[in-house]
Order: sequence, then C-alpha cells, then structure tokens
Amino acid sequence: MTASEMMTSTSDGVSEMMSASDEIAAAVAGEEPAFAALTERHRRELHVHCYRMLASFDEAEDAVQETFLRAWRGREGFDGSTLFRAWLYRIATNVCLDQLRRGSRRTAVSSFAEVPWLQPYPDGLLDEAAPAVEGPDAVVVERETIELAFVAALQALPPRQRATFIARDVLGRSAAETAELMDTSVAAANSALQRARATMQRQLPARRSEWSAGELSGTERTLLERFIDAHERCDAAAAIAIASEDLRITMPPHPFCYEGLAAIAPLLERAFGEDREGDWRLVATSANRMPTAASYLRRPGDSEFRAFKFDVLRVEDGRIREITTFGPALFPAFGLPPTI
Repeated sequence: MTASEMMTSTSDGVSEMMSASDEIAAAVAGEEPAFAALTERHRRELHVHCYRMLASFDEAEDAVQETFLRAWRGREGFDGSTLFRAWLYRIATNVCLDQLRRGSRRTAVSSFAEVPWLQPYPDGLLDEAAPAVEGPDAVVVERETIELAFVAALQALPPRQRATFIARDVLGRSAAETAELMDTSVAAANSALQRARATMQRQLPARRSEWSAGELSGTERTLLERFIDAHERCDAAAAIAIASEDLRITMPPHPFCYEGLAAIAPLLERAFGEDREGDWRLVATSANRMPTAASYLRRPGDSEFRAFKFDVLRVEDGRIREITTFGPALFPAFGLPPTI
C-alpha cells in the first residue's frame, strides 16, 4: 500500500468513526430516526441473546421491544464510557432477568417436555445475527451455543448464573466486562460462572463436543431426506429404519415424552395408519442449526395442505436419536407459507 493509499484509508477510518460518533450523539439527543437506525442494527443479535435467556422466540421478541423502549427512555444515561452495543446488551439482559423474576420458572431439564415454553429458532434468522460491520466481537451463532439441548439446559440455571454464563462462555466477554454487565464484582461473577459451568456440564449430552459448528453434515441431510420420504409415503417401516432404538420424542408445550420404538408405535399408527388424519407433505428446513422438517397436512375433504408442525431432529451414530415436535405458529418466521 502506498503512502497516499494509507493516508486515504486512515482518513476514511476517521470519517467512519466520526460518523458513528455523530450518529450516537444524535440518537442520545433524541433524534428518533437516528435512534431507530442505531438500535435496529443490533435487533437480531439481541433477539438471539434474549432467546438464549428465555428459550422462547416470541418472548425474546417482546424482550427486544422492551429493551428498545427502555433504551429510548434512558438514552440520556448513555455516557459513552462503553460501546452503544454493549449498553444495549446490558439493558436486554436486565429485561430478561426481570421477565424471569416475574415468571419464576426453572427446570431440571431431563427432557424438553419439562421446558414447555421452548420454541425453535429459524436458521435463516440466526444467519442475520452477526453485526453488519464484522469485527473481533462479531457474533457467530454456532451450533454448540444454540442447539435445543443447550438452550434447554440453560433453563436449569438461576437467572443471574444464566446471564453470567452466556456473557462469558457464549459471548466471550471478559470477567471485568461481565461484572459490569451484571452490576457485580469480578469475584462474584467468577463464582457464578463456576457454578453455572458445573450445572451445564451435568445437563448437556456427553457427546456435545462432537457437534459440528457449521453446516448440517451429510449424514444429517440424508436422514432428513429419508425422514421426509417416509412421512410422505406413510411408511412406518422406513421411519423406524432410520431411528435409534432409544428414540425420544417430546412435544413442547405438551408434557408428553415418548421413549423407545415401542412407545412411539401409537404415534406412527395415528400418522401413517389406515385411519390417519390425512396426507403429508414435508419441507426441509433447519432450526437451531439442526435438521428440521416442516410438515403440512391435507385432511380428508380438504384441497390444500395446511401448516401442521415442525420436527427438529437430533442425529447420533447415524440414526435419529431425538425428535422435538413444535406446533405451526412459527411457520411465518421460517419464511414458510401457511398452505401448499
């Protein structure tokens, strides 16, 4: 790079910093368009943060809205001593803590049936979570920090331990930054982190370290294709052939938990038998970085297939080890039509 190019690059960088500083100043001064532009830039990553805290896509949306409202009302309290983004994270964390305090819900999480508020998160939206301007602190939503088992396990932590664990082990914040976020001492934050890590180690599957952090594996894609084919052909034998002997099926928010192939026989009969509810069409998608099938059902006498459920699959040793079934409420969030 020539001296002229270096000067130009430096000048552009200074201009960008000045522009960002001016934008923040305008937002803090109460200019609504500037404030809206600044906060919207962080909406998706804040939504993912609140989702980890609350395990509910819908409740996370409410939390983000409340975060922006509190930020607007308290904008004059932003003194520039921290990044605006970090300031929003602190507000969002407190919003979630307030929601959890009001709800007082906590679970041991031996199965997803014990987390009735659990909802899936569309991968297409997870891909939007990184800040528009990539940097050292850009949020990359990897599988090990968003997979359903991880999000459910977080629900076993007391709220402040949960927030501390997410700040340190998910977002990569330093001990000092975490203590500031939690409005506590570094020693107290470290103590909460150690207790949270111990609980998470007990809650998470032993083979979690073997999860891939990026795209679905070839095995997962193949099993998803076979899962879809078996359902569309109403072939119970084909569905059983790709399932683990100790397959577990849960259906949040319902308290049902079916374990083992023998236990799911009535489900297969209801879905595939002669008296089944109708015909199936399935669409491959992904949620929480996991293979997912969106199911449409055409009931007898109907001319259309209508949104019916999501099945999120966990694959282990080349077979489907767990299926978590959710209702159709989030089809729009996945970019899926209500009928096909």
